[in-house]
Amino acid sequence: MRLLLVEDEEGFGEALCASLKLEHYITDWAKDGEEGLSLGLSDVYDVIILDIMLPVMNGLEVLQSLRKQGIHTPVLLLTAKSEIEDKI
Repeated sequence: MRLLLVEDEEGFGEALCASLKLEHYITDWAKDGEEGLSLGLSDVYDVIILDIMLPVMNGLEVLQSLRKQGIHTPVLLLTAKSEIEDKI
């Protein structure tokens, strides 16, 4: 299974990539929204793990752009926000 991780936090991204590799997932890692969108548009991923708070372009903008371009890859959104209203 091929995954795209879009996460700007270096330590968390490294840890998540290492964990996914141990589980035999092929993982590409983008560190900002623009790079994530570019990779996501390739449509080669089975799943995209997408942080909401990213530099250059936020995760919701990335997701909206992917959907507008006809990319329907399942997306798991990550957030560090703590308020329930921010997560729904």
